[in-house]
Amino acid sequence: MPSHAPHTPHTRDQNRDTNAHPHPTPHQHDHQPPPPPHPRRRPLLVLLCVAQFMLIADVTVVNVALPAIATDLSLSGPGLTWVVTAYTLFFGALLLAGGRLADRFGAVRTFLTGLALFTAASAASGLAADSATLIAARSAQGVGAALLSPAALSLVTTLFQGPARNRALGAWAAIGGTGAALGVLLGGILTDGPGWRWIFYLNLPVGVLALLGVPLLLGRALRGTAAGRRTPVNIPATLLPTLAAAALVYGLTERSWLPAVGALAAAALLLVTQRRSTNPLMPPAMPGRRSLLGGSAVMLGAAGLLVTGFYLSSLHIQQSLGRSPLVTGLAFLPAAVAATAGAHLGSRLLPRFGWRPVGAAAFTLAAAGAALTSLDGLWSGLVPGFALLALGLGAAFVCATTSALSEVPPAHTGLASGLVGTSHELGAALAIAALASADFTTLAYPALALVLAVPFLLPPGHPDPTSPHAMAH
Repeated sequence: MPSHAPHTPHTRDQNRDTNAHPHPTPHQHDHQPPPPPHPRRRPLLVLLCVAQFMLIADVTVVNVALPAIATDLSLSGPGLTWVVTAYTLFFGALLLAGGRLADRFGAVRTFLTGLALFTAASAASGLAADSATLIAARSAQGVGAALLSPAALSLVTTLFQGPARNRALGAWAAIGGTGAALGVLLGGILTDGPGWRWIFYLNLPVGVLALLGVPLLLGRALRGTAAGRRTPVNIPATLLPTLAAAALVYGLTERSWLPAVGALAAAALLLVTQRRSTNPLMPPAMPGRRSLLGGSAVMLGAAGLLVTGFYLSSLHIQQSLGRSPLVTGLAFLPAAVAATAGAHLGSRLLPRFGWRPVGAAAFTLAAAGAALTSLDGLWSGLVPGFALLALGLGAAFVCATTSALSEVPPAHTGLASGLVGTSHELGAALAIAALASADFTTLAYPALALVLAVPFLLPPGHPDPTSPHAMAH
């Protein structure tokens, strides 16, 4: 699962440089030296990546623990769905807003606020004595994650420059590629050992370490990243996407049409307010909008396919096949390796073939794996099938991101990356809500993967920017 790349805030240092030289001459531009590298940037990168891994793993770490949670807290099917979707819903719906808040209040302050909230909510999740408390705490985890993730990425891009930045961002992306699958493995080990509450308690030492370590390692640089542009926060644009997504997920989970109507009303109100706003969350005439929306839609579907597969198969292995949580977690280890290999393979093939043929092949491979999971037997059907699915989706995530950002100008890449990340989390929430009650052997699962391959098979209206022919020109 890819890591998120939300809107990257500007730091106070950048603003101070701009204010000091409001009209720099070409000579000043040519000879302005780059800022010196931070002496402790590498241990800082480790802490930031560990914090991001914690966020990504928390999407799937609860899947293996769901039967145990259901027994202890007397949860039914819809309640179990909310344990998963409450986190991804608030994480995804508030991700763009988190980037804007980091712009307004600074990357470090936003990072520490989000991390403190996420850590406290993890403790509340582990201590939950009833389902309502657990779901509320999971929602708070999502809010904290939406603040933490864009601010952490901003710090990564601020601490590193040039080729070192590319290597740092590669490490950041690798966290997302393995976090989801390893989250299932961790969930199985902890649930079968000390108990399901420890899947949340494990976040506490990690959170405290990052809360203490990041300010300590930053030192004086803390003040340099404490505030960004003083742009006002657009409250309607921040709240309306969350309300619309929450209403839609609730309607799908509870099988009710009324919340879905409310979601459409909130979405319509958002469009109206954005058209009239002088400070819209997303510019209405962003170049490359068609490819951005198309790639984001594919990301939404691909994330839904993967996370729903984790959700349904975790329940199937334990409830239908009678296997332990530990065996369930170990069953996804091949998928973790395959997802990482797929992402690497997709990155290697994209420059040679372009994102359309690679994306079509990736989703076709994922569809074959999804069909194989419906065969009887854990090790003869589900495990190899899910590994094949993860291999295809690992490459598909790279293609979806590349296609979404292929025509977006540099001035809008941060915001566009935020939309891709939002699509990833909302895709997980919506797919689980829609398919949670589905039979695991249904043909709808592999059919969805084939449907997602269609956009990559359609003839393009213009050359593929990632194809060898286009790059040669």
